[in-house]
Amino acid sequence: MKNLNKKLAVIQTELKAKKSSYNSFGKYYFRKAEDILEAVKPFLMREGVSVRVDEALIHDTPPVIQSTATISDGENSITATAIVGVDLNQKGMQTAQQFGAASSYGKKYALGNLFLIDDTADADSTNGHGKASQIVNKHVKKSMMTEDQYKKAVEFIKGGGAISAIESKYTVTPDQKSGLTRIKMSN
Repeated sequence: MKNLNKKLAVIQTELKAKKSSYNSFGKYYFRKAEDILEAVKPFLMREGVSVRVDEALIHDTPPVIQSTATISDGENSITATAIVGVDLNQKGMQTAQQFGAASSYGKKYALGNLFLIDDTADADSTNGHGKASQIVNKHVKKSMMTEDQYKKAVEFIKGGGAISAIESKYTVTPDQKSGLTRIKMSN
């Protein structure tokens, strides 16, 4: 087991998993499970280890998924887990998409736990989706929402986003707010 611990420590200290995805509404880059797996691949042959991620539904109502990331040298293994709930009330998503989103999130955090990837400064982990920024942005002059920004806001709302998140970022005209509210209510 001591040998596997050394191999894992090497990976944990040398691993650099880039953030390849961009959230255009929140304007930040974030990391996916695929980014972590891609970054781990060069270490597999070099260190003589394998990595896998398993999932299990551990609760039905509400659905809760446990993701387990495992590193093994063929004799010993070390695991790390992450537990995530499936939000069945997420508007704009079908059930399969809701489970897929929870699965991706769980995998990312199980792998992050195994490889000590610190997301504390990551916008994905610190993004309050408009909740905390409403207080911070109170005294900051916001720009008027453009037509292109309105189109992005419509997609954000259709995906289950909150109007308050948009209002924390932009000055929204009464007509824009009315349109967004109608879309929100139709979802």
